[in-house]
Amino acid sequence: MKLIRFGLEGKEKPGVCIDNINYDVSGFVHDYDEAFFANDGLSGLATTVQLRKSELPLVAEGTRLGSPVARPSKIICIGLNYADHAAEMDSVIPEEPIIFIKPNTSVIGPNDTIQWPRMSERVDFEAELAIVIGRICKEVPAAKANDVIFGYTLANDVTARDLQKKDGQWSRAKGFDTFCPLGSWIDTEFAPANQKITSTLNGEVKQSEPLSSMNFKIPEIIQFISSVMTLLPGDVILTGTPAGIGPMPAGAEITVLIEGIGSLSNKVSPRAN
Repeated sequence: MKLIRFGLEGKEKPGVCIDNINYDVSGFVHDYDEAFFANDGLSGLATTVQLRKSELPLVAEGTRLGSPVARPSKIICIGLNYADHAAEMDSVIPEEPIIFIKPNTSVIGPNDTIQWPRMSERVDFEAELAIVIGRICKEVPAAKANDVIFGYTLANDVTARDLQKKDGQWSRAKGFDTFCPLGSWIDTEFAPANQKITSTLNGEVKQSEPLSSMNFKIPEIIQFISSVMTLLPGDVILTGTPAGIGPMPAGAEITVLIEGIGSLSNKVSPRAN
């Protein structure tokens, strides 16, 4: 299934994509209620969709795609998870996953605008595969990781690079509002392997590497993070970015693509005064 959130801005509701949809949200979906990320997990989701099976074209004026996860309890990120990216950052490959957290207020959806903060002079893109957690879990063995994964989506770990260097830690640089685009949907059938993750800036390819180049694989990531903190339904894990990161000029369009899932595009605003 491809799960989306759609509707008027600020009033998006969950839906299941029936056919491939365009970014103007034309096509057909099933909509369903807000049990999307209920506290008891997502086991009843398929039944809910079947009970409310009514196909409808999304033609209402102002209908849009929002982030497929509106407000995760937390967004956990893995740093330096591709060797070439570690090299371009003059860092060594870590011996265990480096984790940090972005606030849920940083989340935006496809086609939303990344807002350039006034205190930064350089805002970078970082294309990433994102895991969406499907149930409450703690101390998950690597062999059981797939049991707690609901699906995958695309992410851009937007970073104020100058502030990251200045602070020596990453919270401010990666935590601004709009600095975590997610979308365009959650794919519940995607299986990470050798698919290419790519980013393009104004149509020019900047990053391109197979997901298999990750230093820490998905099961290891789930095991490590869940040994530190309890994961809740709807939590999002960003799995790291390949080499090729760089600045996004004001007004630029940045697109993240992963073979087998789709793409996520956002524009960058002018720098705030």
